[in-house]
Amino acid sequence: MGIFKSARKSVENEAPKGRVLAFLNQKGGVGKTTMAFNTAHALSEKGYKVLCLDLDPQANLSLLCGLDTDEEGYQSIHQLLINSVRELKALHVPALVQNCIHHGNKVDVIGSCQALSGFDLSVAGINTPRQLILKKFIAINSLADTYDYIIIDGPPTLGLLVVNIMCAADGLLVPFRPDEFSRKGLGHFYNVLEDIDDMGIIKAPQVIAHIPNLVDLRRKIESDDLARIKEEIEIEFGPGRVTEPFLNRAPLVRSSAQRKSVYEFNSKEFHSLKEQFNDVANRITDWHRSEVQ
Repeated sequence: MGIFKSARKSVENEAPKGRVLAFLNQKGGVGKTTMAFNTAHALSEKGYKVLCLDLDPQANLSLLCGLDTDEEGYQSIHQLLINSVRELKALHVPALVQNCIHHGNKVDVIGSCQALSGFDLSVAGINTPRQLILKKFIAINSLADTYDYIIIDGPPTLGLLVVNIMCAADGLLVPFRPDEFSRKGLGHFYNVLEDIDDMGIIKAPQVIAHIPNLVDLRRKIESDDLARIKEEIEIEFGPGRVTEPFLNRAPLVRSSAQRKSVYEFNSKEFHSLKEQFNDVANRITDWHRSEVQ
């Protein structure tokens, strides 16, 4: 038993080469899944090895990556997380990480399922630090040593699952809509981030970028709200932390409907979208380099 404990400890203490990134926002309908999916492909296009973790019970990222969540025998991140907690042995099922990683042409993915919505309840009575389950799962399975980037798509909540994501992530990307609801949601999001920092048991992740999405600049109220939110973000985090807005474009909707990234289309109408996702990927790699130095 002592041998296994020491081996596990050494794995957790080694500094992994890869980074864990999460797309989060308490508010739904801001395009987190589309952003995560295309950013993963943008990083892959640059030659990086990328794993997507779908941690939204809606499993939209899983579907975008071509998984059939209704397939007989389908196993998801939910089973893997439950299996990683010794105190939940009664709930363990045969599920191995290597069998749950679906290898795509460009990116790999571990899918989600509706059962993940019961994660908070499943771990409610354990003594193990509940907020660190995902972080320990990633460390024990050396996923950040296997992949350059792990991209997490989180649910539109601020529950225990999102706290786990925040504790496991090195960096955060925050898609938002330019409206008052998003502005309030961002405030709640930052409060949770501060709470994690105040815990003192884990380093809070850095906010790499805020991504205005589904923007219609023809509407003055959206332009005004975007300017107001951008100003508040830059006061809090400094200049340059907000990307160029992603407009409400039909090509992005069409690519998602076909379960393809924007990089799988050669037509001119996708050119500007590719440039924007390249910018998001460049922000990530620049941040990663500055972290390592």
